[in-house]
Amino acid sequence: MSLFQGLSAFPITPADASGKLDAAALARLLKHIEEARADSIGLLGSTGAYAFLTRQERRRAVETAMDTVGGKIPVMVGVGAIRTSDAVDLARDAKAAGADGLLLAPVSYTPLVDDEVFEHFAAVAGAGQLPLCIYNNPGTTRFTFSLDLISRLSKVAHIEAVKMPLPSGGDFASELASLRPATGPAFRIGYSGDWGGAPALLAGSDAWYSVVAGLLPSPVLALTRAAQAGDAATVERLDAAFGPLWALFKEFGSFRVMYVIARLLNLCDVDPPRPVLPLKDQARQRVAAALDHLDAVFSAGSTVCIEPR
Repeated sequence: MSLFQGLSAFPITPADASGKLDAAALARLLKHIEEARADSIGLLGSTGAYAFLTRQERRRAVETAMDTVGGKIPVMVGVGAIRTSDAVDLARDAKAAGADGLLLAPVSYTPLVDDEVFEHFAAVAGAGQLPLCIYNNPGTTRFTFSLDLISRLSKVAHIEAVKMPLPSGGDFASELASLRPATGPAFRIGYSGDWGGAPALLAGSDAWYSVVAGLLPSPVLALTRAAQAGDAATVERLDAAFGPLWALFKEFGSFRVMYVIARLLNLCDVDPPRPVLPLKDQARQRVAAALDHLDAVFSAGSTVCIEPR
């Protein structure tokens, strides 16, 4: 399976209040994903708080990842930055550390136009010389990739995939029907937005770029494999088990919820980077209840258990 197929798990990046990486904690999270047999790791994505970290700490994160799971599971590294020169440096750092691929979002303070984004991506792809995935994340970047721009970028050397937001109305089939002929058979199309990951796979997408798999890889992998097999009944049953968690993701943002999950599972004990604040006790109790519900469903089905808390 290629880097841009199947389940790609996106962990948080444990760091202290000053932004210094906790390498040991990150290694534990990455090993947890690798042992669950996810298809790839998405390091330093939005969930990985790349925008809050210095170049030095981002380089340390990549080095930690490759020292921990390199050669065992493909690692894709987020290299987004406001300046093209900085993104180029980050891409070269990732390649030097041994990363398998790159993920790039058009991060900017000044709104960008298509030609600016095209040149930005072409420069980073050329510098990194690694398979690169377009990160179409308009909710964060305020830039939406048009079909024409994705088509143009798909023809640039090393740009091999796109990570799409969930389509309006959940019509994956129509969007895929537009994207496939515009990008070619070798170009991979995946989705983020965890509550739409399994439906996207059922509709024929190549990858699920999952936030929650960064901490709960085993149950998410079970859902992924059911979707890849076209087992709609199992997908419906397992996806329903995640329902309370999806509701919390939508209400509070998956970024905040993931830090609560990490603590509840005793995987690491860190807060989100400021100015993002930790969730309050009532919300934390709801996250715990959602995990209990998920655990009960998966345990009853003898599929996989959530780690004890």
